[in-house]
Amino acid sequence: MRPSKDQYYLNIAKEVAQRGTCFRLRAGAIIVKDDQIIATGYVGAPRKTKDCFERGYCLRDELKIPHGTQYEICRSVHAEMNAIINSARAAVSLLGGRLYIYAENGKTNERVDGFPCYLCKKNIINAGINEVICSTKEGDFKIFKVEDWVNEWAQKDILDDKYKYGTDQNSKENL
Repeated sequence: MRPSKDQYYLNIAKEVAQRGTCFRLRAGAIIVKDDQIIATGYVGAPRKTKDCFERGYCLRDELKIPHGTQYEICRSVHAEMNAIINSARAAVSLLGGRLYIYAENGKTNERVDGFPCYLCKKNIINAGINEVICSTKEGDFKIFKVEDWVNEWAQKDILDDKYKYGTDQNSKENL
């Protein structure tokens, strides 16, 4: 059976995720514009710095920091941000693009909701991306219209956003 375009791109994002260097999360992102992949990114430490694999531990795990909080303590750059950064390095515009995100738990390999965090959402909005297609823990995907985030945040506070990364991973065995 031939996969839909959305599933095809999510499958590619899943493969990109395998390059990640985070113990907690494997996530991959690709940005597509005019049916062409223009950038990819995975969770990993900034270029030329030591990642968690090289250090042999996750600082956030050592400090027992729950998923979805205190991103400033993490050594890694999120997959979405890396895809946006990589497009900038190649001088490629993201205006009107679609971002695909696949995510799985780094310890169990189980699928998790690949929803972007608040920091990534702000970058996605400013990059001019129109839609974000995220894998879900149920095995399907959810499509977000970036314009809806903008409209929602104009009416409510950013903290009222109900689709947030990490909430499905904060069980005791994942901390």
